[in-house]
Amino acid sequence: MSSAEMKFSASHLKDARFEDGGLRSFFLYRDLGIREATRGRVMAHVIRAKSGHGGQARWHRHHLDFQMYYVIKGWIKFAYEGVGEVLAEAGSCVHQPPGIRHLEIAHSDDLELLEITLPAEFATSDVAAPGPEDGAGSLGAA
Repeated sequence: MSSAEMKFSASHLKDARFEDGGLRSFFLYRDLGIREATRGRVMAHVIRAKSGHGGQARWHRHHLDFQMYYVIKGWIKFAYEGVGEVLAEAGSCVHQPPGIRHLEIAHSDDLELLEITLPAEFATSDVAAPGPEDGAGSLGAA
């Protein structure tokens, strides 16, 4: 993508709006303007937990080219196919390879994280939990 195809973007906390409407109903999302600036090639948003809403996530996978998140505040715990459980705390950065099966186990009420995906729009599919043959038996923390 050439710079001529992208637009300048700046997002400031003082003007921020955290809204419902993302992938999970127990989170609020703040769009950082990257989706529009890159014509949908990249998405960046800040996700906050709704206090008192633990959520009911299921095993799933995302159909995309790139996904990472950086925990700003609080913590979140996932189980990953072939990896096991991962507790990501403030300062943790996690890259989720395309298509990896994963499950959110729990998160703190004060969770706040930055997520970046390529592309901005992608499909998510519910999947069966991985079995021992998939490496789910290795529950070492990464």
